[in-house]
Amino acid sequence: MEKTLQGKVLDEERTIRDRIRKNVSDFFELKRRDSKFTPIKDRIRYSGPVYDEKEVTQMMERILDGWFGVSSYSDEFEKNFSKIFGVSSSVLTNSGSSANLLAVSALCSNQVPNRLKPGDEVITPACTFSTTFNPIVQNSLTPVLLDVQPGTYNINPEQLREAFSRKTRAIMLPHTLGNPNDMDAVMDFVKEHDLFLVEDVADALGSSFGGKKLGSFGNFGTFSFYASHQITLGEGGAVAVRDKRFEPIIRSLRNWGRGEGPFDDDWTKGTIIEGYDNRYLYVTIGYNLKPLEFQAAMGLEQLKRIDGFIKIRKKNFNALLEFFSSYEDQFILPESLPKADPCWFGFPLTLKKEAKFKRKDFLDWLEKHNIETRLLFAGNIIRHPAYREVVYRKVGNLENSDYNLKNSFFIGVYPGIDSERLNFMVDTLKKFLDKFN
Repeated sequence: MEKTLQGKVLDEERTIRDRIRKNVSDFFELKRRDSKFTPIKDRIRYSGPVYDEKEVTQMMERILDGWFGVSSYSDEFEKNFSKIFGVSSSVLTNSGSSANLLAVSALCSNQVPNRLKPGDEVITPACTFSTTFNPIVQNSLTPVLLDVQPGTYNINPEQLREAFSRKTRAIMLPHTLGNPNDMDAVMDFVKEHDLFLVEDVADALGSSFGGKKLGSFGNFGTFSFYASHQITLGEGGAVAVRDKRFEPIIRSLRNWGRGEGPFDDDWTKGTIIEGYDNRYLYVTIGYNLKPLEFQAAMGLEQLKRIDGFIKIRKKNFNALLEFFSSYEDQFILPESLPKADPCWFGFPLTLKKEAKFKRKDFLDWLEKHNIETRLLFAGNIIRHPAYREVVYRKVGNLENSDYNLKNSFFIGVYPGIDSERLNFMVDTLKKFLDKFN
């Protein structure tokens, strides 16, 4: 029987899709053949995306399907991500920064009986990233700044008691560069004072403490899938939710504030006509922080690579730690706690006071050889001009955070640094450092 016109079109579409897949595969095969590293000419980045035809093909399939908004791929990513990281559910977002904003905003939502209110205090480190700190200020909460410890770059949990006041309601806790905080001490403090806890796991996907994945301790764990992080969706992030009661609040805040789940009947009673379309029923004062569906398609492929990515990061980190152990007279080397198993985002270093050179001289040398570096985020964030008028408390004088501001930096350990690149990095580092022996 002669095929219908619709059947012919479908056959032609399948043929074209097969051709696109083949072209994508050929493109990446060409890139692999032309991937020889040329020292100094080729830049060694501090981090970056690692992907191939599998991710691109999945993304293109979804684009060709013509559906860009969150749908089945996003649902599948959230389900798989939650299973991997041991949380009840997770909500995909357009960035890790948005994940932080959603988590703190959810704690302030009037859907929460004991919600945070303006002026309530949130304990957080001074040595941090802007979008870890900003949601506290943006929700009219008061940050209480703790100093960080040399080597771990995380808070000293013994300072938590000094930071506590009758206004303290929550802790916003980043795991700096993937290095786990002392979660035993933190969780004891959280439970003792019935506090909310948001773990910022942007740098620490794949890290664990006492065998438990980071992001599964707090009320929320927030993740970033920016191009430089452990897996990437290009951009993107997620909120891991330990208590499923918070999930509809996070989804509502992410999706313009509309009703996205089983809210308390008392909340909507008498406010609208019965049976009103939930797509235009607003139950929170929300945002539009949704990802794109083809990002989730990329993410599903990236999730399959996590174990391999973690293995390479740890290998590169350990190689650099072995190298720098010969130069402890110049640097404070990174360290982690006995129960911590970090998947490092980068390799942090801090110049000692007795170092024989300046940070700028060292970084200039690396940049001259096309080895990328980064400073340790904000150093002491309260020193930056954006926060001149922010009302805050602090514990002590934040001297370590101030010292990090002037003397700390990190270099890369990501999976794009293969043995050739790592060897060139070590040789370049050695040529500079041996001049001061």
